[in-house]
Amino acid sequence: MIDLRMKGPTVRLGVIGLGGRGRDHARRLAAMPDVKIVAICDNWQPHLDKAFADLWTGPHAIYPKQRAPKGTLRYEEVLARKDLDAICVFTSWETHMRIAMDAMLAGFPVCMEIGAGQSLEECYELCRTSERTGMPVMPLENCCYDRRELALLNMVKQGVFGELVHCQGGYEHDLRDEVGNGDRSHHYRQPHFLLRNGELYPTHEMGPIAKYLGINRGNRILTLSAMASKARGLHAWLEKNRPDLAGRAVNEADVVTSMLKCANGETILLTHDCSLPRPYSRGGRVQGTNGLWQEDGNLIYLEGRTKIDKNDWMHSFEPAEPYLKAYAHPLWTAYEEMERRLVVGGHGGMDWLVERAWIESVQTGTEPPLDCYDAATWMSITVLSEQSIAMGGAPQAMPDYTRGSWMTRGPSKCIETWTLDAIPASAEKPARKRAAKK
Repeated sequence: MIDLRMKGPTVRLGVIGLGGRGRDHARRLAAMPDVKIVAICDNWQPHLDKAFADLWTGPHAIYPKQRAPKGTLRYEEVLARKDLDAICVFTSWETHMRIAMDAMLAGFPVCMEIGAGQSLEECYELCRTSERTGMPVMPLENCCYDRRELALLNMVKQGVFGELVHCQGGYEHDLRDEVGNGDRSHHYRQPHFLLRNGELYPTHEMGPIAKYLGINRGNRILTLSAMASKARGLHAWLEKNRPDLAGRAVNEADVVTSMLKCANGETILLTHDCSLPRPYSRGGRVQGTNGLWQEDGNLIYLEGRTKIDKNDWMHSFEPAEPYLKAYAHPLWTAYEEMERRLVVGGHGGMDWLVERAWIESVQTGTEPPLDCYDAATWMSITVLSEQSIAMGGAPQAMPDYTRGSWMTRGPSKCIETWTLDAIPASAEKPARKRAAKK
C-alpha cells in the first residue's frame, strides 16, 4: 500500500517567483508538515507583497501562525543563504532555466516550472550543469500525475493497447483574455504570443506521452516538423477589448501543429490552440495494435473487448471511464484516500503529487522521477517548432541530450511511489483482476 503520509525530515526551501502560479505552489508547500519555506523572492514588489499578505502576514492570511520567510527582490540573495536545502523556481518562461542553473551551481537541488524553451544552447547547458554539479533539476510537469494520465500509464505498461504506434496531445485552451491583458497583470505569456510563432506550451501533453513511449529511456525523439495557421484570433480580440494594443502585430499562429518521429517508429502529433474561442482540452490520444483511447468524448475502442454495434460498426466506441477506474493507478488511489482526511488540491490533485514527488526526492537524496533530460527534450519542442515553421515545415533534428545513454538508461532510480517509468508491483494483479470483472 502506498503511504503518502508526510513524515520525512524537514526540507527548508527558497521559493523564487511568486506570480499566480508561484503563490499557488507556495500555498501547498507551506501546508506540508515536513516543509518550511525560509526565503521567498520575486523581482516585482507587488508579487512579493501579495505573497506575504495571502500566506503569512495579511488579515486573511492562510498561515498566520507560521513565521514569515525572508523576502527579497534579488534571487542571488536566496542562493547565497546557508540555511536552505533546495530551491523552487516559479518564474517566467525566459528565466526558468537560467535561475535553475544558478541554483545548481550554488549546490542546490531544484524544481522548476515548465514552459517554452528559449534556445537549444540553454537546454544543453541545463543538462551539462546538472551533470557537472551532481544536482538534480525536476520539471514540475503536473499532468504526468493527473488521474487520467496515471490510469493510461498503467494501461500502457500492462499492454492494454498492445504495442503503441501513435500518440496525440495538445494545449487547446482559450487564453485570449490572459494573454491580451498580460501587460496589465504582469503575465509573461504576452510577449511570447506577440513575438514568437511556435508550439509555445508543449509539456502538458508531451510529459505523459514521453512516459508512455519511454522517451530518453530506451527511445528518443528524432525529428520534428511543424506548420502554423494564420494568426487572427488574438488580433481580433485585441481590436475588440484592447484597442490600445490593436496595432501590435501578433506572430503566434492560432493553431500550431507539430509532428514528431521517434527512434522506435512511433509518431506524436502535438497541437497548440490558444487564440480562438473553444473549451479546454489536452486533445489526448493513445493508439496501439490493440485499439485506442481518445480524450474528446473520453472514448475507447479495444479489439476483442469493445462490443461492436452491427448497425453502426464504424462508430463502436465505448465510454472509457470504466477502464480508467479499473486501471486506476495505485498512487492516485492512495491520494484519494488521503484527501478524505486532508484537502490539498491543485488542479484536482496533480499539483500536490508532482510537488510531493520532488520533496521526497530531496528528503531521501534520490533521483527525481523527472530529470534534466526530460526538461531539455520537452522544452526544445518550442525552439524546434519555431525553426521548422520558419523553414516551411522542414524537419528539425532533436538533440540527444543524453549523449547516447538513452539506449541503455533504465527506469528512474526514484522512490518507487513516484516512478513514471514502471507500475509498482502491487498494481498489476489488482488492476487486471478488476478489469476481468468488467
